[in-house]
Amino acid sequence: MSFLEIYYYKKISLSKSLIRKSLKILKSELSLSIAHLQINILNDADIISLNQKYLNHDYNTDIITFDYRVELANPIDGEIFISFEDAQKNAEKYKVSLNNELMRLIIHGVLHLSGFDDKSSIEKRKMKKMENYFLEKLKAEFEF
Repeated sequence: MSFLEIYYYKKISLSKSLIRKSLKILKSELSLSIAHLQINILNDADIISLNQKYLNHDYNTDIITFDYRVELANPIDGEIFISFEDAQKNAEKYKVSLNNELMRLIIHGVLHLSGFDDKSSIEKRKMKKMENYFLEKLKAEFEF
């Protein structure tokens, strides 16, 4: 898949091949066209810096998604930034594997890029339902 770039700040066991295969399923299920998608797994300091610089938020977050499309109807062109440390904390908190949490965050970012939002409680519930659906589907297809 030439449309996908993946960068890790730290070695993780979630393979790039598995991420690519998972994205093929998401593309198909969500009827997405992806021109370019970059997934970046960063440390907390880098996430905080991005949050301050581009979103004027002075705090950490587990994921930041940037959509570079001019129009929502265009193929996806975006970046997903995931905090490795937050993913670790969430995995421990929810008693899931780090790979499970990283995949959930990737799904979350793709859902944002496909038009889902989580600003209201109703939107959050709908998005969480979609995250859970895709996470279970991918876990059934692949081991992570």
